[in-house]
Amino acid sequence: MISLDSYTFIFWLTTLVTFAFFIVILKNADEQTGKRNTLKVTSFLILWLIVQAILTLKNVYSNDINSIPPKILVFGILPPVLTTCILFITKGGRRLIDSLPLKQITYLHIIRIPIEVVLYGLFLNKMIPELMTFEGRNFDIITGITAPLIAYYGFSRKMLSRKIILIWNFICLGLLINIIINAFLSAPSPLQKFAFDQPNTAILHFPFSWLPTFIVPIVLFGHLVAIRQLLKKQPL
Repeated sequence: MISLDSYTFIFWLTTLVTFAFFIVILKNADEQTGKRNTLKVTSFLILWLIVQAILTLKNVYSNDINSIPPKILVFGILPPVLTTCILFITKGGRRLIDSLPLKQITYLHIIRIPIEVVLYGLFLNKMIPELMTFEGRNFDIITGITAPLIAYYGFSRKMLSRKIILIWNFICLGLLINIIINAFLSAPSPLQKFAFDQPNTAILHFPFSWLPTFIVPIVLFGHLVAIRQLLKKQPL
């Protein structure tokens, strides 16, 4: 069996790639809004990753798992959700969202392939339940596999209609929400509903706490941006 250290390395690498790819997306924004804010966003994301690392290493998330609401929800997941909401409801935020390149956002979802590999490794090391893997209820790897096809044939070759790309984003968003719900309800807390014999403890420990607090919010944001742009019927 591959060691946990190997899966941890894959996760570190995937986090770094996600970070770098997102910054490249900002730099390639159509308007000066994204390019001008690249440095600010980069600094904010670095700070966010550091804060989440400190909270996890200080066992803030793993201690007192009976707290309601769970601490990782309050300090790790809610802030990115609120930030996304602010971007979508403010004029400046929507201007930034509409300037982001759809093709690169679609390619970003390839990171879900190594994430699924990591999740399977965490299952083998008894840190998450099987239902969170592609052998259980998690079909998110489909997004990672199809993302380059959608990006290439939809945007480079322009062989796919806007409707097909939009449907793909809705389906993949559904797959993401599915694993988010299952992961949350499998984590040790008063709200846990599944996997009591092998709960989802990985997200409470470093560096895997970056999955729900950084990587998942990024890919969720990517789908929401794509859906908004496609519904607005902007040129592909």
